[in-house]
Amino acid sequence: MQKTKKPVTGRPSLWIFGEVLFDTFPDGTAVLGGAPFNVAWNLTAFGADPKIISAVGDDPPGREIQARMDRWRMNRDHVAICPEYPTGKVTVNLSRGEPSYIIEEQQAYDNIPLHCLPEQTDDFLYFGSLALRSTHNQEVLAELRKRHQGKVFVDINLREPFWTEAGVSELLDDVHWLKLNENELAQLNRENEAEAAARQLKHDYSLEGIVVTCGSKGAFTLGPENRLIRVEPHQAQEVRDTVGAGDAFASVLLLGLLRSWTLEETLTRAQDFAAAVIGLQGAVSTAPDFYQQHLQTW
Repeated sequence: MQKTKKPVTGRPSLWIFGEVLFDTFPDGTAVLGGAPFNVAWNLTAFGADPKIISAVGDDPPGREIQARMDRWRMNRDHVAICPEYPTGKVTVNLSRGEPSYIIEEQQAYDNIPLHCLPEQTDDFLYFGSLALRSTHNQEVLAELRKRHQGKVFVDINLREPFWTEAGVSELLDDVHWLKLNENELAQLNRENEAEAAARQLKHDYSLEGIVVTCGSKGAFTLGPENRLIRVEPHQAQEVRDTVGAGDAFASVLLLGLLRSWTLEETLTRAQDFAAAVIGLQGAVSTAPDFYQQHLQTW
């Protein structure tokens, strides 16, 4: 049974739970990353004022993350400093622009302290699956969901060996919106083609909406009325790498839900923004104009 969203007063709020880390590339470049952090970064640039719940180490990468958050005017009231753990790190290997990942274990974001949680959250709560590989974070998120009074948006990130079908099934209980890519959808439902598999997931978990990204083929969604909406890229884009493209898509999906855009508008704008991000190295830009040009067209 889905939660009933309480009446909203004032500006809608968005809470984000999960990993913050550095993606390191073959050329030695280190770029801020982590799906929840990327979403929070993008939405801050779009003026949505998200609040991220995470943790960094008391080390140079952790201090660099705090400094960059301050420069970007991100809220870090709920980002803990954990001296006993290192700041998250992922090694990214690229093959024709497509990434594969070596994900370090027992990082700061695997150990988000309970004291980071607010007394209550409302409107929207976003999280992925990677930060839930630790039992500790599973328990912290369970407590957060008890305190949450609004809708839940989950972005599945199936990274081997950090997921199980049973774990994903438990994660999707009482969720409103789900986003995943076509490969992840196939891993969860091997018997059906993409649209039928998405309809089955939506039905099985009583989802309000499901969004499936399909790489260069675009994306599709099934919303509250079960109407299929598809979107394709306007034109071929120059690909530097696809790191963060899904996070870019999720950022605009959330923005559309917060601002009550139509699903058609939201999906088209999410696709356009994701297409722009694949021209970057890494998942986000530090240039405000990169975001403003999209806001102006919206």
